[in-house]
Amino acid sequence: MSLKTDKVNDFVVRFANVNGTGSASANFLFTKSIFRMGIPVTPKNIFPSNIQGLPTWYEVRVNEQGYLGRREGIDLMVAVNPQSMLKDVQDVKIGGYFLYDSSKPLHSEYIRRDINYLPIPLMQMCNEAYTDARQRQLFKNIIYVGVLSALLDIEFKILEDLLAEQFKGKEKLIPANVKALQLGVDYVHKNFKYPLEIRVERRNLVGDCIMMEGNAACGLGAVYAGATVAAWYPITPSTSVVEAFSDYAAELRVDKITGKNNVAIIQAEDELAAIGIVIGANWNGARSFTATSGPGVSLMNEFLGLAYFAEIPTVLIDVQRTGPSTGMPTRTQQSDILEAAYASHGDTKHVLLFPSTPTECFEMTADSFDLAEQLQTPVILMTDLDLGMNDHVTKALSWDDKRGYKRGKVLDAAALEKLEKFGRYLDVDKDGIPYRTIPGTHPTRGSYFTRGTSRDEYAVYTEDSAAYKRNMDRLIRKWNTAKDMVPAPQLYQKKNKSKYGILFFGTSTYSAQEAMDILEEEDVIVDAIRLKAFPFNQTVEDFINSHDKVFVIEQNRDAQLKSLMMIELHADPNKLISVLNYDGMPITADNILKQITSNLSENNINRKVAEVR
Repeated sequence: MSLKTDKVNDFVVRFANVNGTGSASANFLFTKSIFRMGIPVTPKNIFPSNIQGLPTWYEVRVNEQGYLGRREGIDLMVAVNPQSMLKDVQDVKIGGYFLYDSSKPLHSEYIRRDINYLPIPLMQMCNEAYTDARQRQLFKNIIYVGVLSALLDIEFKILEDLLAEQFKGKEKLIPANVKALQLGVDYVHKNFKYPLEIRVERRNLVGDCIMMEGNAACGLGAVYAGATVAAWYPITPSTSVVEAFSDYAAELRVDKITGKNNVAIIQAEDELAAIGIVIGANWNGARSFTATSGPGVSLMNEFLGLAYFAEIPTVLIDVQRTGPSTGMPTRTQQSDILEAAYASHGDTKHVLLFPSTPTECFEMTADSFDLAEQLQTPVILMTDLDLGMNDHVTKALSWDDKRGYKRGKVLDAAALEKLEKFGRYLDVDKDGIPYRTIPGTHPTRGSYFTRGTSRDEYAVYTEDSAAYKRNMDRLIRKWNTAKDMVPAPQLYQKKNKSKYGILFFGTSTYSAQEAMDILEEEDVIVDAIRLKAFPFNQTVEDFINSHDKVFVIEQNRDAQLKSLMMIELHADPNKLISVLNYDGMPITADNILKQITSNLSENNINRKVAEVR
């Protein structure tokens, strides 16, 4: 049955594989080949939390308009896992394609009359071409990439070039891989009409963009920020942050004289020890950081409270995953917002940064170290599994070599000599930020006792209520100072066009921007703002106050960002309408549109009614 579905540079391919079978590199080869043809593309790796044996999916969206959020509906399913095949065939859109291994007959329950079938005898072809069992498994993946290159009109030369790059230094592996690709191409040429209605055409739409994972960008950002100490305990999905830092440091942070790396990377016995090491290293003058996920942040709460109250610079990268408890370790959410903002007991507030792209992961990681030292407080970079572990098309990274480290109010020996008396917690400038010293700066001046208990302005222990209150009030002055130091939110309009607004942050940005464009096509105009940091500045408050309704898009069940705005800005809860997603998958524009339009319909708002006249 032939069902036409003509889509050029606008479709979704999903690979249904078995975890641990070597499919990841083949699937990424497919993604990179489309990117090399100048077409925006975004992959999502949907994998289980075990080592191998369970179903895993790799979803690739191709969209020349540059919409890179996840999209619902599969145009072409590459189904090579019998365990998930029944579900996989059901996920294909009407008129879509189902590519499967036809080495064995397809069971009748997998037959639909409203989709197209592409039978390819993958295992049979491998058995005939290769004798080694492992090679048969690995090259089956490469064969289906060859099949797709013919069906979708991907330039074969690009695939050859990518293999040459992948196996540089191991050139003897290249011919066998090219052979596997060619097997797939030849089979299509002999058995199918090609290319399909869904296909790619070369464009020049990616410019100087690169493809990069957010975790790798964070690791590189830490190197450029001058970090010399990393302490962490491995946890999905944050482990590759420190692994990337280690790899980049081995290349970029090598002493020219000794040949040794100028970094200390410590795998601690647990998350509590990791954050303790980081706080100690920062107190001693090093730039230090750790990376973790929600369960790790839970364990780090008490130490984060110490860093806040003792005012020690600390950088933490939180790659969020699905909770609570162990939850789904390999699924994504934005569900650590409240936990991170108020980590520790008592009155505690932490600076949060919300990157949306790997480029921002790089830039905001570097900024985190500056902010932590300038504000003398923990700064938590809030990414998530989707941003951290998936490759994203992003602007090429850049760094100003003239940029210096902003170490904040640090007194050197000469400044200490001029002081009659050093007060570690004196608010000299009335901005809430005191002056600090680094151990060893002066042989006799600038010392103080660092403690988590109450003290006066000279770091002397006291339980005097007035002194405690003065200190807590000063910390709030510092918090207010931070509002103008953290990255400002992004407004999508110079002046308001609508009574209605949408507010989003982090990886919700991709789909939120697409949903906003679709709404505009439907004559529903909304204003938009993207948050980049907490504490919220005046712009955020003004945006909320100037709209009748604000749709708050976030990926958690309990509307944590909405709650944070109600607490911190005293925002009217009747103004804030939650648009939520918490199934562990990245939110889609379809989902956002459904929730927004449903609310608008309930309020009898149709099309241009939302527009300011």
